[in-house]
Amino acid sequence: MSTLEALQSLLAEEFRVDRAQVEPDTELAALGVDSLDMLDLMFKIEDRFGLKIQDDTPPSMRTLNDVVLYVDSLLARPSGERSHPAGELHPLK
Repeated sequence: MSTLEALQSLLAEEFRVDRAQVEPDTELAALGVDSLDMLDLMFKIEDRFGLKIQDDTPPSMRTLNDVVLYVDSLLARPSGERSHPAGELHPLK
């Protein structure tokens, strides 16, 4: 399962969002994900992917694809380095 598919499932299951509405370019706000939900989403991402996200949610995460890039950037790191200050968003190179 790709990161995108896993996040689509996560949003559908945990936030009761219609999966048909969850496309890569969908803005999280359009799905009803507010700042508190975003914090909850980060905790669920940590659990689902075995990551540790430090600090606050990156302000640049507005779409599902932004979240995918963020999670993939963390997953691309060696397992001992899979924590990342959330204020820094680095897409995969």
